Amino acid sequence: MADHVRSDAGAASRRRFMQQAGAGSAAVAAATLGLAAQDAEAAPAFDASYDVVVCGSGCGGLASALFARWQGNSAVILEKAGSIGGTTAKAAFWYWVPNNEAMKKAGIADPKPDFLKYVARLSSPQTYDPAHPRLGLTPWEYDMCSAFYDSASPAAELLAAKGALPYRHVADVPDYFAELPEDKAPKGRVLVPKDAIPSMSDGGLVAVRTMSTKARQDGIPIRTGIRVTKVLQDKSGRVIGVEAKDELDATVRLRARKAVIFATGGFTHNAELRKNFLNGPIYGGCAAPSNEGDFVQIAGPLGAQLRNMNYAWTCPIPLEKAIAKDGSISGMFSVAGDSMLFVNKYGQRNVNEKLQYNELAQTFFEWDGAKAEYPNLVRIAVWDQRSQQHSASAEYGRLIVPPGTDDRHVIKGATLAELARAIDERLAKYASATGGAKLALDFLPNLQAAIARFNQLAKTGKDLDFQRGERIVEQLFNGDVKAEPGRSNATMWPLADAGPYYAALVVAGTLDTKGGPKTDTHGRVLDGADRPIPGLYGVGNCVASASGRAYWAGGATLGPIIAFAYRAANAAHAEGRSAT
Repeated sequence: MADHVRSDAGAASRRRFMQQAGAGSAAVAAATLGLAAQDAEAAPAFDASYDVVVCGSGCGGLASALFARWQGNSAVILEKAGSIGGTTAKAAFWYWVPNNEAMKKAGIADPKPDFLKYVARLSSPQTYDPAHPRLGLTPWEYDMCSAFYDSASPAAELLAAKGALPYRHVADVPDYFAELPEDKAPKGRVLVPKDAIPSMSDGGLVAVRTMSTKARQDGIPIRTGIRVTKVLQDKSGRVIGVEAKDELDATVRLRARKAVIFATGGFTHNAELRKNFLNGPIYGGCAAPSNEGDFVQIAGPLGAQLRNMNYAWTCPIPLEKAIAKDGSISGMFSVAGDSMLFVNKYGQRNVNEKLQYNELAQTFFEWDGAKAEYPNLVRIAVWDQRSQQHSASAEYGRLIVPPGTDDRHVIKGATLAELARAIDERLAKYASATGGAKLALDFLPNLQAAIARFNQLAKTGKDLDFQRGERIVEQLFNGDVKAEPGRSNATMWPLADAGPYYAALVVAGTLDTKGGPKTDTHGRVLDGADRPIPGLYGVGNCVASASGRAYWAGGATLGPIIAFAYRAANAAHAEGRSAT
C-alpha cells in the first residue's frame, strides 16, 4: 500500500467517483459522524474512505448498507452493472421469515425446535435424526439455521420500521413441503413488499425502489459501473478496502475502516464455474447477468474456504432463452395449464409436471448408465388450445404466453404429427448445445400413447402415475385454468383430440447458485482453518448456504439474506476502525 503518484486517468477516476457517488451526501454523513476531513489525505492510496464498503446493490447489499448506516457508520454501495438491484429487481420478492411478528399477532405458533426440525429434514435428509442434539446437521449447518431463525424477524421489522421495506403478511402461502410432519407452521412465514401488486410479480422492483430511496436519504451513495476486482489487506492480513475498475477501466481504490461486505450474487452466468461445480447440466438461469461468481474468484487468493459449491436454487427454463443468454429470462415458478404434460425425447411422460420448481429441475439430471445419456436433458412441454386460451400469462416465466408477447420458444402444429416434425426441427437447431438431442423414431406413437394415458387419468382426477396435484404447493403454482364444476383435481384436464397443439423445449436452470466462501453466523468469511478473515464479510448467494439441496419455501432465498445482512452489519459495526 505504498504511496504512489497517480496518473491523470487515476485522478480523473477519483473525481468521477466523488461526483457520481454523491460526494455531498458522503460529506454530510462524515460531518454527522464527526469524521476528520483530513482522513482521505491520511491514506493517499485511496480515492475515498468509508467505515463499510458494500459490494452489490441487490437486497443483500442494500440491507447490509442500511443496517450498518443505522448504527452510525458511513457506507457506500458499489454495483458493477449499469443499474441497481441485481437479481432482486427481477424477483417476486417473497421473503420467508420464521416466527415473524405478523404470525404472532395472528396466533400462529412457530417454535424454534420445530422450525429447525423442518429445515434439517430437508437440508440433509441423509443424516436427519430428530433425536440428535443437532438433528443430524453439522455444527456449522445447525448454527447457521439457528441464526436465521433468531434474526430474520428482527431484521424485517427494522427495515419496515425505518420505511425501507414496509411489508404485508401473506398468511395463506404454504411452505413447499407443508405436508411433512416436521412442519408445525406450514403457513404464515411469507412476507411481501407492502406496495407490490396482488400478483406480487413486481415485488423486487418495489423492494429495490424503497430500499435504495431510503439508502440515499440516509446518506449512502450508490455507485454503478464499478466492478470490484480485488480485496486489499494490510500487513497483518486485515481487509482494509477494495480495488475496482470503473466504466472507463480506470482503477478506483476505496478504504474500508471497518469492513467490506460482499453481496454480489452467485455464479449462474459463469459457464466454467457451473460446469466445474454444479452436479448436473445447467443451461444458465434467471439471475442478473452480472452474477458471474466474482466473489468466488476474489476470495480465493485470500484463503477463503469454499462450501456447497455443488448446490443451486434450480428451476426449469426455456432452452431458447437460455442459449440466447436473454437477460429477461425468468424461471418457471409456475408450469401453467391443466391440459398440458411433459415428455422426453422418447415421447414418454415420466414426471409430475407440477412439482415445485427446484424439485422439478432435479429430475432433468437423471443419468441412464446403459445408454450413457441424460434421457431428460431436454423435455418437451405439450399443451392444447384450451390451455393456450385460459392459462397464458407473461408472468413467472410461464411457457404459455399471450398472443403478441415474446413467444420465440413456442412451437406450433395443427396436428400432433405436424407438431412432432416442428419439434425435431427446433431440436436440430440447438444440437450443438444438447449433445445432438433429437426425437426418437417412435416419438410420435409414444407421445400419442402418453396423451391417451394422461387423458384417462385426468378424467378421473387422479394421477396414478405421478400424483400430480396431490400436494398443497402444486395447487399454489398451478397457474390460471378454466373452471370446471365438480372436478377433483384442478391441475389436470384431458388434452383435446384435435389441434392446434403447442410445445416448448425445457431444460434445467437456476434462479442462482448457493455455494461460495463459507461464512460464520455473523457473515464473517472463513479461511481453511475456519478462522475469520478480519474485515471480510459475505451475504446472500455469493456465499455458501446452509440450506444445502433444499428449497424450504417461497422466499427461502431472501429471508436468510435479510437475516444475515443484519447480522453481518452488526458484527461489522463492532469491528474497530483499521489503522491507516
